[in-house]
Amino acid sequence: MILSSTLARKRLKNAILTGKGPLSGIRILDLTRILAGPFCTMVLGDLGAEVIKVENPGGGDETRNWGPPFLKGESAYFLCVNRNKKSIAINMKEHGGRELIKDLALKSDVLVENFIPGKLDKFGLGYEELKSSAPHLIYCSITGYGSSGPCSSEAGFDVIAASVGGLLGITGPENGEPCKVGVAVTDLSTGLYAHGAIMAALIQRMKTGLGQKIDCDLLSTQVSLLANIGSNYLNANQEAKRWGTAHESIVPYKAFKTKDGYITVGAASNKQFKTLCQLLNVENLAEDVMFLTNKDRVKNRQVLEAELSSIFCSETTDHWLSVFKESGMPYGPVNTMEEVFKHPQVLHNKMVAEMVHSHIGKIRVTGPAVKYSTGSNEARSPPPTLGEHTNEVLSSILQYSNEKINRLRALKVVS
Repeated sequence: MILSSTLARKRLKNAILTGKGPLSGIRILDLTRILAGPFCTMVLGDLGAEVIKVENPGGGDETRNWGPPFLKGESAYFLCVNRNKKSIAINMKEHGGRELIKDLALKSDVLVENFIPGKLDKFGLGYEELKSSAPHLIYCSITGYGSSGPCSSEAGFDVIAASVGGLLGITGPENGEPCKVGVAVTDLSTGLYAHGAIMAALIQRMKTGLGQKIDCDLLSTQVSLLANIGSNYLNANQEAKRWGTAHESIVPYKAFKTKDGYITVGAASNKQFKTLCQLLNVENLAEDVMFLTNKDRVKNRQVLEAELSSIFCSETTDHWLSVFKESGMPYGPVNTMEEVFKHPQVLHNKMVAEMVHSHIGKIRVTGPAVKYSTGSNEARSPPPTLGEHTNEVLSSILQYSNEKINRLRALKVVS
């Protein structure tokens, strides 16, 4: 059913006023696995959308098996990106399973998938086929390299896209080996791009009544995130290199070793550099002709960083945190996970949510990063067990009879 733009606006306005979230009333058919897609749909679910996660009955989303750690058989990895979703186990290899997904697509506003390009077309679930029966549907494909082109058929993994897209070439110690970032930032950033694109497509549909196809891919995401490093090459033909925690164009700007850990400090202006020198009781450095401007400091990076490193090594991290407190300088400790989740600002921002999982019991997840003055954005329901909501989805959304549901189970179309 295609909603008129006026009705759609009214429905979304009512959802915000009732505190159900800005996307309350929007249904997402989620055919994604691993990270980029599930992260995208989780963000939409936090905003109130109803997310129907379709999984393979033979094991579900691959991340269900990615561990340790496991909590009563459920992987911590899966728990991190699958809250606010309903799981339905459908065998897409069966004709009945494919027809079931078509029925769900007709009842949904958005479909998100991350299969290799062409795979869903072979199942009769590609955009062009669904568009004819569901012109309102917003169809978002997340791939490794794009839906067409010389590499489109290759499998997309975060570390591979980060390698091809240049991130590994600029990450790691100076003159050292390439290093993977600690979390899959290319995957996560692609999920955020997809989330934003879907939101824009929903707004456009309110004007036209029509859906569209959205293509997001890991490689394009990574290239777009090269930012100043990419600009340096494109406009100045300057090849990039690894700088560790340091910055190519700003000095000092890095993590310095202390007596018992590390502290990160940045001086992005001449004024901040003078403040830094005052706090470290080396005002003479601020007047040294080698360090008067950022250009000078970049040129004489090794000399300056050596001077600062010897100073920071002389005291503990806590000492330097007390020195920099309320100075106006950008600074911070390099925290462990324990320190992150005990940090007073993290606690104040309510970045950890507790919920009761149907199998595990009490679990904790990181909460949404964005706060809204009206309309909720929250972790409401725990990640589902495999196929936990199959009956609910079939009976309440598709209004299948118990007899039909039992027949689908007997045919192993659903479980």
